[in-house]
Amino acid sequence: MSALTISPEDEKRVKGMGFLNNRGTDLFSARVLTTNGKVTAAQHRCMADAAEKFGNGELLYTTRLSVEIPGIPYDKIEEFQKFIAKEGLVTGGTGAKVRPVVSCKGTTCQYGLLDSYAVSEEIYRRFYEGYREVALPHKFKIAVGGCPNNCVKPDLNDVGIIGQRIPNVNADVCKGCKKCAIEAACPNKVAKVVDGKIQIDKNICKNCGRCVGHCRFDSIVDGEYGFKIYIGGRWGKQVSQGRALGKIFTSKDEALNVIEKAILLYRDQGYVGERFANTIERLGFENVEKQLLSDEILDRKEEILTAELKTK
Repeated sequence: MSALTISPEDEKRVKGMGFLNNRGTDLFSARVLTTNGKVTAAQHRCMADAAEKFGNGELLYTTRLSVEIPGIPYDKIEEFQKFIAKEGLVTGGTGAKVRPVVSCKGTTCQYGLLDSYAVSEEIYRRFYEGYREVALPHKFKIAVGGCPNNCVKPDLNDVGIIGQRIPNVNADVCKGCKKCAIEAACPNKVAKVVDGKIQIDKNICKNCGRCVGHCRFDSIVDGEYGFKIYIGGRWGKQVSQGRALGKIFTSKDEALNVIEKAILLYRDQGYVGERFANTIERLGFENVEKQLLSDEILDRKEEILTAELKTK
């Protein structure tokens, strides 16, 4: 196995373009972005053709829904980029910046409570592409989950969104049935008939919406859709489970603004090399939550984006 012969500067340069060195060689894996894990048949054929033409013929799928094509010679990198560009594909997703977005298939899943592909694509355009030239203290990962099943682990990302359906309970029409269909439908055993009336503890309800429409007497006929936002999650050698903000957002625009405020807060108050989870721990969750629920950070956007990053 030959050793890497290009300079460290060139290796760093192409890594910033999304090309990762194949250990012990002069070959590279191209990290091809899929926006949110969804590609067209034409794009898939293009990647397969590129793998055979420039790489070793293999496609590797990453945990964050990108595709890596290994075995690309250093002197073929620019030609490779031009080849995949014909189907609108690009490489990237590295560095201390906003990373590509991960999404579940909530758009088509029977349990999905939001259009996860549409929401994640909007997040990708606005924050991955829109903030692509913005340096951050460390990498910043975002995930979108369509429901509380938590399949893509939004709470293990720097910011995670989970779709919600908050049940609208009309206890007045509840008959207090001995065999309550709402109780039976609730997977978390939160719904209970107490003193002849259905009750749901909002403090522990997961807002999965599974109870909606099950009562023949219409005690829960609908629910309000919303977005639950977690901040400060991460996985790796150090794992931090994100913590949910106290508010469930019923406006998509408001939820996406919170993501932008989280990015700006991190850039403004995080230290270089510090993950967002550590920034939150240092500043205090209540302090960070208060800032994210106000608009002061957004009002200072231009100032924050042009300032130097902080060091310890």
